[in-house]
Amino acid sequence: MGLQELCRLMSRFNSYKRTNIILQHLKMSNHTDAAAEVLLERKGCAGVITLNRPRFLNTLTLGMIRQIYPQLKKWEQDPETFLIIIKGAGEKAFCAGGDIRALSEARNTNQKMLQDLFREEYILNNAIDSCQKPYIALIHGITMGGGVGVSVHGQFRVATEKSVFAMPETAIGLFPDVGGGYFLPRLQGKLGYFLALTGFRLKGRDVYTAGIATHFVDFEKLGMLEEDLLALKSPSKENIADVLEAYHAKSKIDQDKPFILEEHMDKINSWFSANTVEQIVDNLQQDGSSFALEQLKVINKMSPTSLKITLRQLLEGSSKTLPEVLTMEYRLSQACMKGHDFHEGVRAG
Repeated sequence: MGLQELCRLMSRFNSYKRTNIILQHLKMSNHTDAAAEVLLERKGCAGVITLNRPRFLNTLTLGMIRQIYPQLKKWEQDPETFLIIIKGAGEKAFCAGGDIRALSEARNTNQKMLQDLFREEYILNNAIDSCQKPYIALIHGITMGGGVGVSVHGQFRVATEKSVFAMPETAIGLFPDVGGGYFLPRLQGKLGYFLALTGFRLKGRDVYTAGIATHFVDFEKLGMLEEDLLALKSPSKENIADVLEAYHAKSKIDQDKPFILEEHMDKINSWFSANTVEQIVDNLQQDGSSFALEQLKVINKMSPTSLKITLRQLLEGSSKTLPEVLTMEYRLSQACMKGHDFHEGVRAG
């Protein structure tokens, strides 16, 4: 092989190597985009937020909150954006809450993070509530804690047969925050008090019946629903409501199934009307039915401090505005972070 040919081969090999390196870089940059914790995209007439931590059930981090809030504000002002959709990546969860381990770990190392996360999360919750554009949360899969905060304050919440709603904070030495003090006491009867103190899970259509979701759609139709919403041309709130309503009307899953708590609602309303945790416990003991004793067992496992804070939070929140509730909850959150129960609850969990 002549020297000239060898040089030519070497040059071809080098350009091949260069091309390969470029391709790898491109792959990496694509991967980095896909690996972003939250995806913010303009699609059709909508701004679409995708919580993108499926391996961690899309739990919220401070970084995600810091990306979502300014984008939400931009879309709200943008005349070309007519609605905002928020959803979770993967099929298991919309958002299973805040990253509580990171919070607990920050206790000794980063006090400022504890203040920032709660403050900025609550500011986002309030921005969703006051958003001037229709805000649609597709709450498929697990929707708990912080996931409730970025959905329940929006105008439309769409549940599916695989939705699971809960506010389990009393089990970890916290309280149902993210505006729980506002929306829970406003559910039918004393349902919100029951859900807040026991962490009881609502599933599927029950999430809609309870008033957490505004619509119920079969999971397999969720993609089509989103496409139909994105395809709308300069829609009004009424146009959007019509699309949601049409899908809701077609859903037959569990349509005739009674609400899981229906037979217990009179008793729940009576037991949880008490103004102290002690009286609620007493009511459950005196009732003595298997359902009452089951709830008693659950309550006895909760943080006693959390139970008292939560009951007071809901009683106070029932007559406050959402901003007033979030201000109260911020102060409570900082007190809980300084206490013992939350960190013990996270460790034990």
